[in-house]
Amino acid sequence: MPTRAPRRLRKRHERGELRAIVDESIGLFHRLRWVAEQIYGEGGRSTARRGVLRGLARYGAQTVPELARARSLRRQSVQEVVDSLVADGLARRLDNPEHARSKRVQITARGTQLVERMDRVDERVLATIEPGLSRTDLAVTARTIRIIRERFEASLRWRSALDQS
Repeated sequence: MPTRAPRRLRKRHERGELRAIVDESIGLFHRLRWVAEQIYGEGGRSTARRGVLRGLARYGAQTVPELARARSLRRQSVQEVVDSLVADGLARRLDNPEHARSKRVQITARGTQLVERMDRVDERVLATIEPGLSRTDLAVTARTIRIIRERFEASLRWRSALDQS
């Protein structure tokens, strides 16, 4: 069942550029999630499934805890996704010589084909919105967002703000 498109972000905050980037990123996330539902339909199922499958295709076999850490998710949540991918024949479990109980998860040929099909769809969709966007602007934007993300990942100094009531 298709969901309704997210509302357009109308309000612009006057609290600085960093706040504007955060607000725009959240708005973009919601819009991209909705667009993904439209372009992948039921075959793509969920953002989590696509993300885990693409991660396995790009970075190779990993354990469920490794997949969870990379996404800042609980292991149990990722385990459910992996179980569904295995049940659908898109991934398989392998013995892990480093850990007796934590199997490695590997993408199957069928899973690789699905990721390649999704990537081709992505390329076509992105090509429709790319005209008029400069490579320089895109590179600066990507770099800026990456730096902000890395600062949240590498530094817990933001936690001190929670103590200031």
